[in-house]
Amino acid sequence: MSEGRGNEHGHGHDHDQDRLSDTELRVRALESLLVDKGMVDPAALVETYETKVGPRNGARVVARAWTDPDYKDWLLRDGSAAIADLGYHGRQGENMYVVENTAEVHNLVVCTLCSCYPWPVLGLPPVWYKSAPYRSRAVIDPRGVLREFGTELADDVEVRVWDSTAELRYLVLPERPAGGEHMTAEELATIVTRNSMIGVEKVALPAREAAA
Repeated sequence: MSEGRGNEHGHGHDHDQDRLSDTELRVRALESLLVDKGMVDPAALVETYETKVGPRNGARVVARAWTDPDYKDWLLRDGSAAIADLGYHGRQGENMYVVENTAEVHNLVVCTLCSCYPWPVLGLPPVWYKSAPYRSRAVIDPRGVLREFGTELADDVEVRVWDSTAELRYLVLPERPAGGEHMTAEELATIVTRNSMIGVEKVALPAREAAA
């Protein structure tokens, strides 16, 4: 067993200096207007982007890699380009590095100084990802954190922790679950979760598929 700390790059976090594009400014203005008029529930808006819209993008990336070996090779070599090829790019997703979970290695992503997160493929970061306990314990006790999410690893599985920065963000390519070989990329995308792409959980087949 070994725990490794990824990322040798500087940990820049100059988010206040990030500039929004004209399109992003218009989207934010429209969202604010809809909330002010009572047409959109801000809590529901956050929940949608945190758990549905964004993570679906990442799930499609993962499912494509699972079913297309050439795309998987490209994704692991040049995450930014391969992800952008599917149309997912933009602010806070410019420089992406993809790490693959295998039977021997399990990867976990954290941002120890704030909450750098790949918005184009995962949406908004969950509250727990931004919390101080997760940011510190993911490095100090990654196996303990994984157990709290229900992820038990064998002692001989190496755990690697990757520290995201404003300059470089990480995405975990989860292991493809055994038994889903007959599933299409579209079907596989429905079982890939946000948490599995952060590395705190594994992807599991739906009960009906696992029993087939």
